[in-house]
Amino acid sequence: MKLWKRAAAAIKDRKSLLAVGFSRRTSHHNLDLEAAIIKATSHDSSSVDYSNAHRVYKWIRSSPHLNLKTLIHTLSSRVSHTRSWIVSLKSLMLLHGVISCKLPSVLGELRRLPFDLSDFSDGHSCLSKTWGFNIFVRAYYAFLRSYASFLSDQFHRRPVNRRSSVNQEIERIQKLQSLLDLILQIRPIADNMKRTLILEAMDCIVIESINIYGRICSGVIRMLPSSGKADAAATLKIINKATSQGEDLAVYFEFCKGFGVPNARDTPQFVSIPKAEVETIKNMIENVGEEEVVEEEKAMVGDDHHREMGDFRR
Repeated sequence: MKLWKRAAAAIKDRKSLLAVGFSRRTSHHNLDLEAAIIKATSHDSSSVDYSNAHRVYKWIRSSPHLNLKTLIHTLSSRVSHTRSWIVSLKSLMLLHGVISCKLPSVLGELRRLPFDLSDFSDGHSCLSKTWGFNIFVRAYYAFLRSYASFLSDQFHRRPVNRRSSVNQEIERIQKLQSLLDLILQIRPIADNMKRTLILEAMDCIVIESINIYGRICSGVIRMLPSSGKADAAATLKIINKATSQGEDLAVYFEFCKGFGVPNARDTPQFVSIPKAEVETIKNMIENVGEEEVVEEEKAMVGDDHHREMGDFRR
């Protein structure tokens, strides 16, 4: 049965490639790129065609505006027509790589992904066999959708004054923390998911989790010296979440290591947030609280004084 399914999947990919071969070549339609996309998102769960994936990245870099249209059209069509968890996951991985190129024209066009996999369900096998893969694809999609939007917003962000810059940095770090929360949801949860493709996808996710958590920590360290009383509470909240996420990430790495993800063999060492700076932020918050109490007491004394003067006049 497995052999028959593989043969049927290979025939589907072959038909797609033949259709491309008979398509009309135009200046706005890169048939070679379309063929590379089909090969990079094949129905084969036992391997990932990195050679054709890198061809796709090369074409996107060489002419982003022109070739991005072919990429978006081909992936959108392929994902919507196949309804295969394998093709959908490979499409997410390919798009993840394109977004990671961080080309201005790509980030501008890909603020929204060219397909919707939020309620994805494989259409080729019974639910009892694919439920874990369905959840995995949905979780990866949820992360990549938010990540594409975040990178696009960062690219279009305009320079601001110092006060707004601190607020902007706080907001940026909070969004990165939300992205890391989404990443930590991407994991194989069914017993039948130890496949080559899942391991390769987890490899990508592990690398991205290191990247994003590193940006969170470095962002916090950069922000600490410029944080004032007005930002102290928000800054401390970010620090506490970063500490908690560091612990969650360590647990995630242990899970990935046990599952056999190659890039999770060694838990990375991140730059620690200076404790002295954290204590300064805490002191700021305490001082602000004390100042507010003093101001309230002064206001109460003033009200009492006015009432006494009113009684005296009467």
